[in-house]
Amino acid sequence: MLGLFSNRDARLRQRVADATRLNWVDRFCPLWSRPWLRLSRADRPAGTWLLLIPCWWGLGLAAAADPAGFAIRDAWIALGCALGAFLMRGAGCTWNDITDREFDARVSRTRSRPIPSGQVTVRGALVWMAMQALLAFAILLTFAPVAIWLGIASLGLVAVYPFAKRFTWWPQVFLGLAFNWGALLAWAAHWNRLDWPALALYGAGIAWTLFYDTIYAHQDREDDALIGVKSTARLFGAATPRWLLGFLIAAVLLAALAALLATRAEPAPWPMLAALAGVWGFGWHLGWQLRRLDIDDAETCLRLFRANRDAGLILAGFLAVAGLV
Repeated sequence: MLGLFSNRDARLRQRVADATRLNWVDRFCPLWSRPWLRLSRADRPAGTWLLLIPCWWGLGLAAAADPAGFAIRDAWIALGCALGAFLMRGAGCTWNDITDREFDARVSRTRSRPIPSGQVTVRGALVWMAMQALLAFAILLTFAPVAIWLGIASLGLVAVYPFAKRFTWWPQVFLGLAFNWGALLAWAAHWNRLDWPALALYGAGIAWTLFYDTIYAHQDREDDALIGVKSTARLFGAATPRWLLGFLIAAVLLAALAALLATRAEPAPWPMLAALAGVWGFGWHLGWQLRRLDIDDAETCLRLFRANRDAGLILAGFLAVAGLV
């Protein structure tokens, strides 16, 4: 595989523009492995968290709805989702970089990515994408049948997303549909079926993605305008805070609905109270982000985007408590 990219040390040592200086890939990994891990965004783990967290939401909500709470198999579901999120985020980002390589070469923040910078060839990227997807599929096969079929169905969303910004001002909707699929999958992995609480939680995740990815897209607003790429950041412009408030409200209401639907039959109030406390904490964190937002400051936008890991983990933690009490 070493022959698939340039072996010039200067290129291999080149850090991707939006990766932190302390990221583990550029600090600890062998030089030859770095382009591949950068292609998978392993040096920028926020996206992996944002793909994993809805899985943990779905699993916690499923346990909260189950009179027996968590089962032993749920430990594997939680771990399998974590491994699968890392692999599928890597495969999805590789596919995204293959399809966007010409756009990425024209945007200051993305031209240092492995394909436009010459660290990896398109052929090498295709091989790397297939390897990651096959490993993720092997993990998926250990889940319940309904979850397996849901996982296979998600591939359509993964394939379409990179092209969405070419034909719609709302590519963040397609990202939300793909990134929050894990809420359905993890619920189905526990129950081997889909129910209304999982669908409401999925809707909450989509609204959350519209919130955080609109913030993220403001980093590239000017470059996107020059090359003709669409986004909600460009669509909303100065009205972005009002739209984000709407997404915040939708995410909180749908998450609360999911919590109520899942726990309404519980004889004790504690699962419902724990789940709703998580929804409150999640909403509070989104409000905190909104108060600090400056759409004209790219560093602030990136920092707030990354902070959504903590927002999502607040809800995941309380849903886990709801499944335990």
